Amino acid sequence: MTSDTYEIHAIKYAQLARKSSGNFIGGDDHDVDMPLFYYVWVIRNAERTIVVDTGFNATVAAKRGRTITRPVAEGLKALGVVPEQVKDVVITHLHYDHVGNHALFPNADYHLQDKEMDFATGRCMCHGIMNHGYEVDDVTEMVRRVYENRVRFIDGSREIAPGIELHHVGGHTKGLQSVRVKTNRGWVMVASDASHFYAHIEQNRVFPIVYNVGDMLDGYETLRRLASSPRHIVPGHDPLVIDRYPVAGPGMDGWIVRLDLDPRV
Repeated sequence: MTSDTYEIHAIKYAQLARKSSGNFIGGDDHDVDMPLFYYVWVIRNAERTIVVDTGFNATVAAKRGRTITRPVAEGLKALGVVPEQVKDVVITHLHYDHVGNHALFPNADYHLQDKEMDFATGRCMCHGIMNHGYEVDDVTEMVRRVYENRVRFIDGSREIAPGIELHHVGGHTKGLQSVRVKTNRGWVMVASDASHFYAHIEQNRVFPIVYNVGDMLDGYETLRRLASSPRHIVPGHDPLVIDRYPVAGPGMDGWIVRLDLDPRV
């Protein structure tokens, strides 16, 4: 592995029982079980380790009725990642399930889109339907990091390390970004919530929590353009990610998988 190619690990840390009708604008005629899995991601090689999103803690899980299956810190430990040594954390957006666990990375800088901070602290948050996905403590903590000079703002697209690019997609939130990673199998797009499930991007359907439907649909084209193939696009909440990708190591079945390796299907 060269200095600009990486392993990518998806760590499942929580889940939510849900029917498919709740996962699409307009519902779903089948109305079958379609749970959400919650992930954080670790991108690493011999030279650097970058964490993508930080998940939520037990307090927020209880408040929102989510089930933590294994805490984020436990997944990092299983991969040998020492949180205090992590220097860079990418925040795809500021929804509660992507930006909690504030004490976990005390020495990291946070990479965030300008538009997302504007959105999460602006007039849209006066409306309950728009602010429901945010926790005020998460947003104010990010503001504190701004004043600590620990936020690296991005306007659009940027390479933050050789072989790791951040791309504004929008749609789900105003400042949502996805992560493009060079691996031995090609360019992988860690979509995060640019596509919650494979079904969204494959069928051009939309998750009900959305800032701009047109931007979300255009975002699917962005993901397709930046990935080496459709098999290189990884959605943000689909249980099929665990089923399709190789287990990262012993004892990690159903918990941590390798996205830099070819999917089984």
